[in-house]
Amino acid sequence: MPSEVLIENRQPIAQGATPLPSARHLIEVAGVEKIFGDPETGHRALEAININIEEKEFFTLLGPSGCGKTTLLRMIAGFEHPTVGEIRLHGRDVAPLPPRERPVNMVFQNYALFPHLTVSQNVAFGLEMLGWKKAEITARVHETLSLVKLAHFSNRKPAQLSGGQQQRVALARALAPRPQVLLLDEPLSALDLKLRKEMQFELKRLQRETGITFVLVTHDQEEALAMSDRIAVMNTGRVQQVGTPEEIYDDPTNRFVADFIGEANLIPGENLGRSSSIVVAVRPERVAVCAAGEAALTRGIVDNATFLGSDTLMEIAIPGGSRVRARMRGAAKIPSGTEVGLTWPREAERELVD
Repeated sequence: MPSEVLIENRQPIAQGATPLPSARHLIEVAGVEKIFGDPETGHRALEAININIEEKEFFTLLGPSGCGKTTLLRMIAGFEHPTVGEIRLHGRDVAPLPPRERPVNMVFQNYALFPHLTVSQNVAFGLEMLGWKKAEITARVHETLSLVKLAHFSNRKPAQLSGGQQQRVALARALAPRPQVLLLDEPLSALDLKLRKEMQFELKRLQRETGITFVLVTHDQEEALAMSDRIAVMNTGRVQQVGTPEEIYDDPTNRFVADFIGEANLIPGENLGRSSSIVVAVRPERVAVCAAGEAALTRGIVDNATFLGSDTLMEIAIPGGSRVRARMRGAAKIPSGTEVGLTWPREAERELVD
């Protein structure tokens, strides 16, 4: 029996858990660093992490592989411990507490369902480990399976379910003990694109209906933007920016965030008659293509135009060897080799230190 699955389902339930001291934030990650191996020469996975997560919030840790996001999630769960710093729940440092004594639950990337148990038995497992009475377990299993729309699959085994259905069983099992925090480690990564889109809405619905704080780890920018109340963008063990999806997308604080979140043109400042120490970030959908003779911020030659259904993505080569992408509504019929002007609203650009 996998040890982490056993731990996962032993969280205190809301009515039985010892109340924690009240505080402004539900979760506080304060000055956390994590070094694997020797403190001097080991791998520094996290450095100077400071994040606050609120009650009833859908919070996402977003970044490329190896940025430290899963390590941080496992610290909140109690499977890893900080080398330096504190992780506090309702103001109390939970570092001394094992996973089973924290009011959190975790959904793992591979779902970790017991193949020999039915759907109902998988969901009931954690409640049995917590010592719930049989009648309470039966009622809670039905309630939770109804929440994830799987009540009519209660007697099936995991192998008889689709990937999306298995994912919802894992969610039901994690939600059943009524944790204060649900941690999700890339739960949609194994699903195909269409199902992944559907489950994004499903996760957001579950978070809204249960009122539980969700903390999601993902490397998928679109997924993070679609579901989150706030996002922490991470890279090389550090937090680059924390903000709402709109803030992260429209007002990136540095070049990494601008380039990592969605599409962005990063134009060297000297190409626009500005300082060579900056780059100008502007989203392709804010770039307008005009005739070469009209007033424009820069000019270039159309290199390629790709029709994408609702819009056309154009690539324009500008002086200095850079390229600018512009998204135009519908089918834009501008032949390759055409000289054009490019412009955008000044409020749509961000000057970033290169």
